[in-house]
Amino acid sequence: MSEPEAIPAATVIVMRETADGPPELLIVERARAMSFAGGALVFPGGRVDPGDHVLAMTLDGDPEDLAARIAAVRETIEEAGVAIGVTVPATAIPDLQRRLYAGEAMGALLDEVGGALDLAALVPFARWLPAGVHHKVFDTRFYLARAPQDAEPVVDGNENVRVFWASARAVLDAADRGEAMIIFPTRRNLERLALFASFADAAADARAHPVRTITPWMEARDDGRHLCIPDDLGYPVTSEPLAQAIRA
Repeated sequence: MSEPEAIPAATVIVMRETADGPPELLIVERARAMSFAGGALVFPGGRVDPGDHVLAMTLDGDPEDLAARIAAVRETIEEAGVAIGVTVPATAIPDLQRRLYAGEAMGALLDEVGGALDLAALVPFARWLPAGVHHKVFDTRFYLARAPQDAEPVVDGNENVRVFWASARAVLDAADRGEAMIIFPTRRNLERLALFASFADAAADARAHPVRTITPWMEARDDGRHLCIPDDLGYPVTSEPLAQAIRA
């Protein structure tokens, strides 16, 4: 059976500072009925839509990267009601969330509310492209973004059933206790994010490790087969026993 064609996608790691601890991340819990990563804790995001490409073509820069950034912005508003990478009146966000989810074009909606894209606010962090699987395959670009002040997420109630703030370590600990599910790329990214004491630290690390597409591979070791990633991209953990890894 041939591998499925990769679907361009984007996700954003929204980080907010705390007074006395590590930054918290915006996390959504996917509905169990979803065909990909059902029931898992993930960062907001989704596939890059044709409308994202149309809007990207009106801007200067790499059209694929711009379309992915636009998708990350759109999906974060749709899924969590949090506006990153865009300037809009706070009072307009609930209506934007509803209308974007209904499929209205983001460019036209921004014009209507007097908003504008601010895609430079997104910092490239990683890019993951699985291989050797027969479920949906996403070529996913990950970005970092600082949370807007006093952002109060609102779950979409359809694709996702919960949205909340938590530190990377708290999410990892919940998964280790069996209270949450996280798939292999999310776990690796959370382990990396747990190293940082602030958004500035995370952004500096991202800029120190130029994005290179990560395609995990299987490797036989003395204790069995492991799922592995490169060891030069800033990740503190670069392998996991295949029997333990959750891939979708």
